[in-house]
Amino acid sequence: MSQVRVGVIGLGVGREHAAGFARIPGCRVQVLCDLSAATLQKVGGQFPGARLTREAGEVLAAADVDLVSIATYDDTHAPLVVGALERGKHVFVEKPLCCDPAELAQIRRAWEGAGGRLQLAANLVLRSAPLYLWLRERVRAGDFGRLYAFDGEYLYGRLHKITEGWRGQVEGYSVMAGGGIHLLDLFLWLTGERPGRVCAAGNHIATEGTGFRYDDFAAATFECPSGVVARIAANFGCVHPHQHVVRVFGTEATFVYDDAGARWHRSRDPQAGAQPLDLSPRPETKGQLLPCFVAAVRGGRDLGAETRACFDTLSAVFASDAARQTRTWKDIVYL
Repeated sequence: MSQVRVGVIGLGVGREHAAGFARIPGCRVQVLCDLSAATLQKVGGQFPGARLTREAGEVLAAADVDLVSIATYDDTHAPLVVGALERGKHVFVEKPLCCDPAELAQIRRAWEGAGGRLQLAANLVLRSAPLYLWLRERVRAGDFGRLYAFDGEYLYGRLHKITEGWRGQVEGYSVMAGGGIHLLDLFLWLTGERPGRVCAAGNHIATEGTGFRYDDFAAATFECPSGVVARIAANFGCVHPHQHVVRVFGTEATFVYDDAGARWHRSRDPQAGAQPLDLSPRPETKGQLLPCFVAAVRGGRDLGAETRACFDTLSAVFASDAARQTRTWKDIVYL
């Protein structure tokens, strides 16, 4: 299509979506939607000509919208995604794509029912960070030898957002789905692994005495058929700046990104030291994946494999949440 007409629902993070789409030649922000009239007017002023509405249904039903971008609260994603797909619209959505296995199955049926005509993607944006693009190339080139372990920690460091914000109002809110998913997706994407089972534990010590009712800390161990083990933690209550900590261990090299920066070790000689890496661990913007998505909408490429990978990541997240409830190993059922 010569022009891609976009409707954006939710103008918190969604305002970055709208700005990202507006920067892409041939994209037009057609409709903006938010529950807050004040937010709608403020953001709407940045996109002359865009219609403004407080009704998400109007965006889904709009005949002049080809692509719906969803950045609402997590528990509203699934009905909006399904509604958009059933109306023949491409969908770009903030993570997580949905909140439970039943929603994921419903989304998959709607997407597959379109017969490959519609693109669907979640904003798992760490994939576009320069540091992790470099890391994936090195893993694929064999520079790490045989991988055997991956550690990923999602340090949120914004306690007020779960004790005072909307997250505390979402029934059964999962910090693994809301944050840890970034590190789990990074593991699957970097390594090509598909874990077979998971065990997990968690607590809500950091939020004890607040209105937040769920675990603010969750840790899961994923075991792959190849023998590779991944340990993923979502730590929302930490006294720490927002950061993603990543460690990759192979028989020939080790990669570390933490407070001391990014570096990799290529020798077991203690005198050899580590080689620092001057690459950003964050994408330039939260809309970094949008140009690729729009290219797919225009027919330039098929994102089907990436969509199915997103389904795999969520399946593993949901299994880890179930394992945390029972404190037992759970087989991962990929939906």
